[in-house]
Amino acid sequence: MKSTILFLGLITFFANNVFGGDIEYKNSSFIISSPHLKQPLSIGCEKFPMFLKTKQGKLLLKGTPSDISKTKNGLTAVWSFDKGKKVTVSFTKDKDLFRINFKAAGIKDVNQWGLSLPAEKNEYFTGLMERTVDGNQVLSWTPGIKETMNMRGQYATTLVKPTVALYSPFFISSRNYSYFVEGTWPGSFDFCKADANTIQITNEGPALSIIINTAKNPAELVKAHSLDVGPTIVPPKWIFGSWRWRDELTQRKTYYDGTPVAAPYNSEAVEDILMMKAFDIPLSIYWVDRPWAIGPEGYSDFIWDPNRFPNAPEMIKWINKKNIRFVLWIAPWIMGNMANEAAEKGYILKGQPQTHEGNFRVNLDFTNPAAVKWWQDKYIAKLLKQGVVGFKMDRAEETMSNSPDIKAFDGRSGREYYNDYSVMYAKAAYDICKKIRGNDFVTMPRAGYTNSSRYAVFWGGDIGNGGESKVTVPEALRAAIIALQKSAVIGYPIWGSDTGGYTKIKDHEIMARWLGFSCFCPIMEVGPTENKGLWNLELEPHYDTQLIAAWRLYAKVHEKLADYSYELVKEAAKTGMPVARPLFLMYPDQPQAWNDWQTYMYGPDILVSAIWEKGKTQHTLYLPAGEKWVDAWDTKKIYAGGKTITVDAPIYKMPIFIRQGSKINLGDLNVLYNESLKIAAKKPDLDKLQKLEFPKK
Repeated sequence: MKSTILFLGLITFFANNVFGGDIEYKNSSFIISSPHLKQPLSIGCEKFPMFLKTKQGKLLLKGTPSDISKTKNGLTAVWSFDKGKKVTVSFTKDKDLFRINFKAAGIKDVNQWGLSLPAEKNEYFTGLMERTVDGNQVLSWTPGIKETMNMRGQYATTLVKPTVALYSPFFISSRNYSYFVEGTWPGSFDFCKADANTIQITNEGPALSIIINTAKNPAELVKAHSLDVGPTIVPPKWIFGSWRWRDELTQRKTYYDGTPVAAPYNSEAVEDILMMKAFDIPLSIYWVDRPWAIGPEGYSDFIWDPNRFPNAPEMIKWINKKNIRFVLWIAPWIMGNMANEAAEKGYILKGQPQTHEGNFRVNLDFTNPAAVKWWQDKYIAKLLKQGVVGFKMDRAEETMSNSPDIKAFDGRSGREYYNDYSVMYAKAAYDICKKIRGNDFVTMPRAGYTNSSRYAVFWGGDIGNGGESKVTVPEALRAAIIALQKSAVIGYPIWGSDTGGYTKIKDHEIMARWLGFSCFCPIMEVGPTENKGLWNLELEPHYDTQLIAAWRLYAKVHEKLADYSYELVKEAAKTGMPVARPLFLMYPDQPQAWNDWQTYMYGPDILVSAIWEKGKTQHTLYLPAGEKWVDAWDTKKIYAGGKTITVDAPIYKMPIFIRQGSKINLGDLNVLYNESLKIAAKKPDLDKLQKLEFPKK
């Protein structure tokens, strides 16, 4: 007993001298203290001790270590077992940050590590992923869902899943600490679900490295992480304009109103551009999705399908002349002669399935430098030289297997490489775009993991898709509101969603609300809208004047904020502060800021509250204390912060407030909306528009 007391005393002595009392080991726990923590943080406990796992089972790390020693900047504990087996846990401190490494020696086939973090009552956790809950993405917009930003009571794995697919093994706690796992091996996080008072974490792999950071507020934790895994790309200002796309562009003989097509380009692309010009809806970026090339899946050999896209290179030039940038869909898989050549050269992932619906389709191995260069120089560069300014980068998480039997060129198994695949895919596209276009391009995947923000901006996957009906439900918009803010927390500051959801628009009210929400996302892209325009919807009103007016209203406001958004992104690259900010990042000492998840800041000066429920004519939201807030819809109304208010909210009207004293001026929103209604009420004459645009020679 005396020897044990003496040993623990030595541990405390070392800890006090090395850390100034910041770390000690007691009762199977490493205990971290920091002036920023409301209570010390324990790693491991007697009930759920730290462990490693092999094929033979678990090896628990509990009781008194066999050795402990101080290092220059930290503390190292060693557990010794029979036959020379050793497990080392080392702490290295850098100011308020702790880097912790778990390593094993003399132990074969280590495949998992585990630890626990006791949680306080009402402790709040958020991060890990953009989706509301893990598992099948449909769960995040299940009717009646109650989960919001707080992940307490949830279980999630950090294995990227389609199609709402932004993940990062990072979370923050309301106790002013963050937790981050370095590397790409999958892990699991149980936030007090199995045990109401304990976070239980496991991570695959032969070793484990984690970072626990402490700070005075959650914003500092988010900023530090964003810079650590970034900094974010700073794209050209034009990406903060208005985007338009359809899921599939068909070449038709007539436009939606029966006007014969005389344009020499894809009829639906022409219809979009002519109609949006007639409505005076800003359009900065037009993207074409798959199918766009030849072949059974419309993606073979990067050769345009002349039937679907006649005169494609000339179409791109026509679009560019209108000061509209042209973006194109790509994937990490290839088909046609490209696939045959890649297979012959050994550029594909070994063990990866190579067929899809009976067609030969292969995934490129982005760890192979020769394969990347071949893909970049022979194919991607060709599209860039045609006038394409960027790529919507789909499917990195959906067609890639995480089987341990897959072997990449760099030696990693599919299990270790899987999460990193989306990162390397984005980097490969980013590098060739930068080489050819300098800084004037955009790469936009839906999947991402650690370091992805260095190479891309992101869109929120196929939110709303899934289920038998494939119809947008209100909860899909709800999921998007949460996704924007969770993406900001985990290091993805430039984000947008498919406005209206990746589904059929059976509910025009949801679409109107979504237009308002998308306005206050860094990226505002409208589509696919049933592969139609808002002037040609399936259900009445087919020509929806109110939706067209709302689209014009919010596209105008979004374009007006382009300079503001661009400066916020530059700030994100410099400091790590995201563009969209959950209220608790700005006002962590106000309890309501943790509870009102529908209300968020767009930069430091604009507060918005997104509405997703149907049938609402009024909306209740919290205005943070310490500021005065100007109602953007009625600038004579100025509210003192620190209280909850209720405002009128017809379907076109998103609650918007400007921090008093800022330079933001959105103009008269009521005048803009009424003007938009008047313009939308008059159907454009497509026959006349086409003749003006394409006069007969």
